[in-house]
Amino acid sequence: MKLITWNIQWGRGTDGRVDLERIVADARALADFDVLCLQEVADGWPRLPGGAAGDQFRELSLALPSFTAVEGVAVDVPGPAGSRRRFGNLLLSRLPVLQVLRHQLPWPAAPGVPSMPRLAIEATLRAPFGPLRVMTTHLAYYALSQRLAQVQRLRELQQEGAAHARQPRAEQEGPFLVLPRGGPALLAGDMNFKPGSPEYRRLLAPFPDGTPAWLDAWAQLHPEEPHPPTFAPHEGPAPEPPYCCDYVFASTDLAPRLRALRVDARTTASDHQPLLLELG
Repeated sequence: MKLITWNIQWGRGTDGRVDLERIVADARALADFDVLCLQEVADGWPRLPGGAAGDQFRELSLALPSFTAVEGVAVDVPGPAGSRRRFGNLLLSRLPVLQVLRHQLPWPAAPGVPSMPRLAIEATLRAPFGPLRVMTTHLAYYALSQRLAQVQRLRELQQEGAAHARQPRAEQEGPFLVLPRGGPALLAGDMNFKPGSPEYRRLLAPFPDGTPAWLDAWAQLHPEEPHPPTFAPHEGPAPEPPYCCDYVFASTDLAPRLRALRVDARTTASDHQPLLLELG
């Protein structure tokens, strides 16, 4: 199984052009992927740099017709003439999608800095080795307090998901229909924190109840190598050097299936670089 995660900056490359066809082409060039986790997908934002007036959730779904598309809209505000402006994440899977959950993440007040609502998509997929819980998200950029609150919620969701997998609900029909909530889990996306930061350490901390902890797939597979930069390596002069803020985390019970993880340093289709994870 192959998974790509990528903050696509609404398809805006380092040349300033918004080009979703280029995003899909570069993802396909990276791998024949089974799951594509995208962050910063826009709908109805013509004034974003480069312009994003159309519905990118729909456009990306149409570009991958054999994939099931799961939208995760974090920002949903009025647009002109009764329309809505939306912004968030998109998960596309050619593996069967079982249960889908959308988790609004905490958004504590942080006066004096820009912020927006954040959301995590959770989809249990029927992987070749059994149910797999895949989550993708994009955490707050400006406020440490918001990121820490969001990290804590992601930890709670791991505890909840693992408990559901261990103790399935009573069988029912209708909306109470029981579908698997995968035990083994992946968490992929733009976390907006650096390796070794307080948020990073908190996310990976053990659980007191024995829930499988999150581990950093890069550190697991490349223990002697620092994280390669995933943000702004092609952007030219910037306030700080390029750094890693995009990750794939795996629950410890999934560690034996981790086969490879690499960063595509070639593409310039976004200000972030995509990551490719392979499971066996």
